[in-house]
Amino acid sequence: MVAYNPKEWFTFIFKFHKADTFRTLFPLMIAIGIYSGIVGYLEVEVWQLTEKSYIKNITIMHGMLGFVISLLLAYRINSAYDRWWEGRKLWGSLVNNSRNLAIKLSVILTDENDRKFFRKLIPSYASILNKHLKGEEIAKELFDDISLEPHHNHKPNQVAKIMFHKVNDLYNSKKITGDQLIILNAEVQSFTDICGACERIKNTPIPYSYSAFIKKFIFFYVMTLPFGYAFSLGYYVVPVVVFIFYVLASLELISEEIEDPFGTDENDLPTKKIAENIKKHVEELL
Repeated sequence: MVAYNPKEWFTFIFKFHKADTFRTLFPLMIAIGIYSGIVGYLEVEVWQLTEKSYIKNITIMHGMLGFVISLLLAYRINSAYDRWWEGRKLWGSLVNNSRNLAIKLSVILTDENDRKFFRKLIPSYASILNKHLKGEEIAKELFDDISLEPHHNHKPNQVAKIMFHKVNDLYNSKKITGDQLIILNAEVQSFTDICGACERIKNTPIPYSYSAFIKKFIFFYVMTLPFGYAFSLGYYVVPVVVFIFYVLASLELISEEIEDPFGTDENDLPTKKIAENIKKHVEELL
Protein backbone atom coordinates (compact mmCIF):
# COMPACT_ATOMS: atom_id res chain seq x y z
CA MET A 1 0.00 0.00 0.00
CA VAL A 2 1.23 3.50 -0.82
CA ALA A 3 2.42 5.43 2.25
CA TYR A 4 1.83 9.16 2.00
CA ASN A 5 1.15 12.38 3.87
CA PRO A 6 -2.43 13.52 3.08
CA LYS A 7 -1.49 17.16 3.79
CA GLU A 8 1.10 17.42 0.98
CA TRP A 9 -1.02 18.84 -1.83
CA PHE A 10 1.77 19.63 -4.26
CA THR A 11 3.15 16.10 -3.96
CA PHE A 12 -0.20 14.69 -5.06
CA ILE A 13 -0.53 17.07 -7.99
CA PHE A 14 2.91 16.84 -9.57
CA LYS A 15 4.09 13.34 -8.63
CA PHE A 16 3.17 10.27 -10.66
CA HIS A 17 3.42 6.98 -8.80
CA LYS A 18 3.21 3.44 -10.11
CA ALA A 19 -0.54 3.12 -9.54
CA ASP A 20 -1.42 6.45 -11.12
CA THR A 21 -4.24 6.03 -13.64
CA PHE A 22 -2.64 8.52 -16.05
CA ARG A 23 0.00 5.95 -17.04
CA THR A 24 -2.61 3.29 -17.76
CA LEU A 25 -4.98 5.55 -19.65
CA PHE A 26 -2.38 7.50 -21.63
CA PRO A 27 -2.65 5.42 -24.88
CA LEU A 28 -6.46 5.66 -24.78
CA MET A 29 -6.27 9.40 -24.09
CA ILE A 30 -4.10 9.88 -27.18
CA ALA A 31 -6.54 7.85 -29.29
CA ILE A 32 -9.56 9.80 -28.01
CA GLY A 33 -7.71 13.08 -28.58
CA ILE A 34 -7.08 12.13 -32.22
CA TYR A 35 -10.70 11.01 -32.60
CA SER A 36 -11.99 14.31 -31.13
CA GLY A 37 -9.71 16.29 -33.45
CA ILE A 38 -11.01 14.43 -36.50
CA VAL A 39 -14.65 14.99 -35.50
CA GLY A 40 -13.96 18.68 -34.85
CA TYR A 41 -12.20 19.05 -38.21
CA LEU A 42 -15.06 17.39 -40.10
CA GLU A 43 -17.73 19.53 -38.45
CA VAL A 44 -15.88 22.84 -38.70
CA GLU A 45 -13.85 22.55 -41.92
CA VAL A 46 -15.43 19.85 -44.10
CA TRP A 47 -19.15 19.75 -43.34
CA GLN A 48 -19.18 23.40 -42.20
CA LEU A 49 -22.20 22.85 -40.01
CA THR A 50 -23.93 26.00 -38.82
CA GLU A 51 -25.07 26.95 -35.35
CA LYS A 52 -28.60 25.97 -36.37
CA SER A 53 -27.62 22.33 -36.95
CA TYR A 54 -29.51 19.84 -34.82
CA ILE A 55 -26.24 18.12 -33.97
CA LYS A 56 -25.41 21.04 -31.68
CA ASN A 57 -28.33 20.02 -29.46
CA ILE A 58 -26.66 16.71 -28.62
CA THR A 59 -25.19 18.50 -25.59
CA ILE A 60 -28.67 18.33 -24.04
CA MET A 61 -28.25 14.55 -23.85
CA HIS A 62 -24.84 14.95 -22.19
CA GLY A 63 -26.34 17.25 -19.58
CA MET A 64 -29.04 14.75 -18.67
CA LEU A 65 -26.79 11.69 -18.72
CA GLY A 66 -23.98 13.43 -16.82
CA PHE A 67 -26.01 13.24 -13.62
CA VAL A 68 -26.77 9.55 -14.19
CA ILE A 69 -23.16 8.60 -14.85
CA SER A 70 -21.99 10.52 -11.77
CA LEU A 71 -24.42 8.52 -9.60
CA LEU A 72 -23.28 5.23 -11.12
CA LEU A 73 -19.60 6.02 -10.60
CA ALA A 74 -20.21 7.26 -7.05
CA TYR A 75 -21.95 4.00 -6.18
CA ARG A 76 -19.22 2.02 -7.96
CA ILE A 77 -16.31 3.52 -6.08
CA ASN A 78 -18.17 3.48 -2.75
CA SER A 79 -18.95 -0.23 -3.08
CA ALA A 80 -15.32 -0.94 -4.02
CA TYR A 81 -14.04 1.06 -1.05
CA ASP A 82 -16.43 -0.78 1.27
CA ARG A 83 -14.82 -4.06 0.18
CA TRP A 84 -11.33 -2.60 0.74
CA TRP A 85 -12.24 -1.30 4.19
CA GLU A 86 -13.96 -4.54 5.19
CA GLY A 87 -10.78 -6.40 4.26
CA ARG A 88 -8.76 -4.02 6.44
CA LYS A 89 -11.13 -4.56 9.37
CA LEU A 90 -10.84 -8.34 8.98
CA TRP A 91 -7.05 -8.20 9.09
CA GLY A 92 -7.28 -5.86 12.06
CA SER A 93 -9.41 -8.52 13.78
CA LEU A 94 -6.80 -11.13 12.89
CA VAL A 95 -4.15 -9.00 14.62
CA ASN A 96 -6.27 -8.62 17.75
CA ASN A 97 -7.31 -12.29 17.85
CA SER A 98 -3.68 -13.40 17.45
CA ARG A 99 -2.68 -11.16 20.34
CA ASN A 100 -5.55 -12.35 22.51
CA LEU A 101 -4.72 -16.00 21.88
CA ALA A 102 -1.05 -15.37 22.62
CA ILE A 103 -1.88 -13.48 25.83
CA LYS A 104 -4.12 -16.27 27.12
CA LEU A 105 -1.65 -18.99 26.21
CA SER A 106 1.21 -17.09 27.84
CA VAL A 107 -0.70 -17.25 31.13
CA ILE A 108 -2.18 -20.74 30.78
CA LEU A 109 0.85 -22.66 29.50
CA THR A 110 3.82 -23.45 31.71
CA ASP A 111 5.68 -25.91 29.48
CA GLU A 112 8.24 -24.14 27.28
CA ASN A 113 7.78 -26.63 24.43
CA ASP A 114 4.05 -25.84 24.28
CA ARG A 115 4.73 -22.11 24.32
CA LYS A 116 7.33 -22.53 21.57
CA PHE A 117 4.80 -24.43 19.44
CA PHE A 118 2.24 -21.63 19.52
CA ARG A 119 4.95 -18.98 19.22
CA LYS A 120 5.63 -20.40 15.77
CA LEU A 121 2.17 -21.50 14.69
CA ILE A 122 0.05 -18.43 15.48
CA PRO A 123 2.09 -16.09 13.20
CA SER A 124 2.20 -18.84 10.56
CA TYR A 125 -1.56 -18.63 10.13
CA ALA A 126 -1.41 -14.94 9.16
CA SER A 127 1.54 -15.53 6.83
CA ILE A 128 -0.14 -18.48 5.08
CA LEU A 129 -3.47 -16.65 4.83
CA ASN A 130 -1.65 -13.77 3.10
CA LYS A 131 -0.16 -16.15 0.52
CA HIS A 132 -3.45 -18.06 0.18
CA LEU A 133 -5.39 -14.89 -0.69
CA LYS A 134 -2.71 -13.80 -3.19
CA GLY A 135 -2.60 -17.24 -4.81
CA GLU A 136 1.11 -17.65 -4.05
CA GLU A 137 2.93 -20.94 -3.58
CA ILE A 138 2.96 -22.15 0.03
CA ALA A 139 5.77 -24.36 1.30
CA LYS A 140 4.76 -27.79 2.57
CA GLU A 141 7.19 -27.62 5.49
CA LEU A 142 6.16 -25.12 8.15
CA PHE A 143 8.88 -26.00 10.64
CA ASP A 144 11.26 -28.88 11.26
CA ASP A 145 8.61 -30.87 13.11
CA ILE A 146 5.42 -29.59 11.40
CA SER A 147 4.43 -30.05 7.76
CA LEU A 148 1.27 -29.49 5.72
CA GLU A 149 -0.50 -32.22 3.80
CA PRO A 150 0.37 -31.83 0.08
CA HIS A 151 -2.96 -33.14 -1.25
CA HIS A 152 -4.97 -30.47 0.59
CA ASN A 153 -5.24 -27.14 -1.22
CA HIS A 154 -6.63 -25.06 1.64
CA LYS A 155 -3.52 -24.41 3.73
CA PRO A 156 -5.08 -22.01 6.31
CA ASN A 157 -7.55 -24.75 7.27
CA GLN A 158 -4.67 -27.15 7.83
CA VAL A 159 -2.89 -24.70 10.13
CA ALA A 160 -6.09 -24.10 12.11
CA LYS A 161 -6.57 -27.87 12.38
CA ILE A 162 -3.03 -28.36 13.67
CA MET A 163 -3.55 -25.56 16.16
CA PHE A 164 -6.81 -26.98 17.52
CA HIS A 165 -5.34 -30.47 17.58
CA LYS A 166 -2.62 -29.15 19.87
CA VAL A 167 -5.20 -27.42 22.09
CA ASN A 168 -7.16 -30.68 22.35
CA ASP A 169 -3.96 -32.58 23.26
CA LEU A 170 -3.32 -30.04 26.03
CA TYR A 171 -6.80 -30.79 27.41
CA ASN A 172 -6.35 -34.57 27.17
CA SER A 173 -3.02 -34.32 28.98
CA LYS A 174 -4.68 -32.25 31.75
CA LYS A 175 -2.55 -29.19 31.02
CA ILE A 176 -5.66 -27.05 30.55
CA THR A 177 -9.15 -27.28 32.02
CA GLY A 178 -12.44 -27.68 30.20
CA ASP A 179 -13.25 -23.99 30.64
CA GLN A 180 -9.87 -23.05 29.17
CA LEU A 181 -10.50 -25.42 26.27
CA ILE A 182 -13.76 -23.59 25.47
CA ILE A 183 -11.98 -20.20 25.60
CA LEU A 184 -9.12 -21.31 23.36
CA ASN A 185 -11.53 -23.03 20.95
CA ALA A 186 -13.36 -19.72 20.39
CA GLU A 187 -10.07 -17.96 19.64
CA VAL A 188 -8.95 -20.61 17.12
CA GLN A 189 -12.42 -20.62 15.51
CA SER A 190 -12.22 -16.86 14.97
CA PHE A 191 -9.21 -17.41 12.66
CA THR A 192 -11.31 -19.57 10.33
CA ASP A 193 -14.16 -17.05 10.43
CA ILE A 194 -11.79 -14.30 9.30
CA CYS A 195 -10.38 -16.51 6.54
CA GLY A 196 -13.89 -17.25 5.25
CA ALA A 197 -14.83 -13.57 5.22
CA CYS A 198 -11.66 -12.68 3.30
CA GLU A 199 -12.38 -15.43 0.77
CA ARG A 200 -15.90 -14.07 0.32
CA ILE A 201 -14.45 -10.70 -0.72
CA LYS A 202 -11.78 -12.34 -2.87
CA ASN A 203 -14.09 -14.74 -4.72
CA THR A 204 -17.14 -12.50 -5.18
CA PRO A 205 -16.33 -9.66 -7.58
CA ILE A 206 -18.70 -6.89 -8.62
CA PRO A 207 -21.37 -8.43 -10.92
CA TYR A 208 -20.15 -8.57 -14.52
CA SER A 209 -23.23 -6.86 -15.99
CA TYR A 210 -22.80 -3.83 -13.73
CA SER A 211 -19.08 -3.44 -14.43
CA ALA A 212 -19.52 -3.96 -18.19
CA PHE A 213 -22.41 -1.48 -18.36
CA ILE A 214 -20.39 1.30 -16.71
CA LYS A 215 -17.49 0.79 -19.12
CA LYS A 216 -19.83 0.89 -22.13
CA PHE A 217 -21.64 3.92 -20.72
CA ILE A 218 -18.37 5.84 -20.27
CA PHE A 219 -17.18 4.87 -23.75
CA PHE A 220 -20.29 5.95 -25.65
CA TYR A 221 -20.73 9.06 -23.50
CA VAL A 222 -17.20 10.25 -24.26
CA MET A 223 -17.34 9.28 -27.93
CA THR A 224 -20.40 11.50 -28.52
CA LEU A 225 -18.97 14.54 -26.71
CA PRO A 226 -17.01 15.97 -29.69
CA PHE A 227 -20.12 16.10 -31.91
CA GLY A 228 -21.91 18.61 -29.70
CA TYR A 229 -19.07 20.63 -28.21
CA ALA A 230 -17.09 21.14 -31.42
CA PHE A 231 -19.50 23.97 -32.30
CA SER A 232 -18.68 26.05 -29.23
CA LEU A 233 -15.11 24.92 -28.52
CA GLY A 234 -13.69 24.30 -31.98
CA TYR A 235 -10.38 22.44 -31.75
CA TYR A 236 -10.27 23.03 -28.00
CA VAL A 237 -12.72 20.13 -27.86
CA VAL A 238 -9.67 17.82 -27.97
CA PRO A 239 -8.21 18.59 -24.49
CA VAL A 240 -11.68 18.98 -22.98
CA VAL A 241 -12.89 15.56 -24.13
CA VAL A 242 -9.59 13.92 -23.17
CA PHE A 243 -9.82 15.39 -19.66
CA ILE A 244 -13.44 14.26 -19.22
CA PHE A 245 -12.47 10.75 -20.29
CA TYR A 246 -9.52 10.77 -17.88
CA VAL A 247 -11.74 11.68 -14.93
CA LEU A 248 -14.49 9.17 -15.68
CA ALA A 249 -12.21 6.26 -16.62
CA SER A 250 -9.91 6.91 -13.64
CA LEU A 251 -12.79 6.42 -11.23
CA GLU A 252 -13.56 3.06 -12.82
CA LEU A 253 -9.88 2.01 -12.74
CA ILE A 254 -9.53 2.95 -9.09
CA SER A 255 -12.67 0.95 -8.27
CA GLU A 256 -11.29 -2.09 -10.09
CA GLU A 257 -8.04 -1.88 -8.14
CA ILE A 258 -9.41 -1.54 -4.62
CA GLU A 259 -12.37 -3.94 -4.93
CA ASP A 260 -9.88 -6.81 -4.47
CA PRO A 261 -7.81 -5.61 -1.49
CA PHE A 262 -5.72 -8.79 -1.19
CA GLY A 263 -3.77 -8.54 -4.44
CA THR A 264 -0.38 -7.06 -5.24
CA ASP A 265 -1.44 -3.65 -6.58
CA GLU A 266 -0.03 -0.45 -5.13
CA ASN A 267 -3.22 0.39 -3.23
CA ASP A 268 -3.96 -3.11 -1.93
CA LEU A 269 -3.73 -3.93 1.76
CA PRO A 270 -0.23 -4.52 3.20
CA THR A 271 -1.17 -8.00 4.41
CA LYS A 272 2.44 -9.20 4.36
CA LYS A 273 3.52 -6.38 6.67
CA ILE A 274 0.54 -7.03 8.96
CA ALA A 275 1.53 -10.71 9.15
CA GLU A 276 5.09 -9.69 10.07
CA ASN A 277 3.73 -7.44 12.84
CA ILE A 278 1.64 -10.33 14.17
CA LYS A 279 4.79 -12.46 14.31
CA LYS A 280 6.64 -9.77 16.25
CA HIS A 281 3.81 -9.27 18.74
CA VAL A 282 3.24 -12.99 19.36
CA GLU A 283 6.94 -13.62 19.92
CA GLU A 284 7.00 -10.82 22.48
CA LEU A 285 4.02 -12.29 24.34
CA LEU A 286 5.09 -15.92 24.26
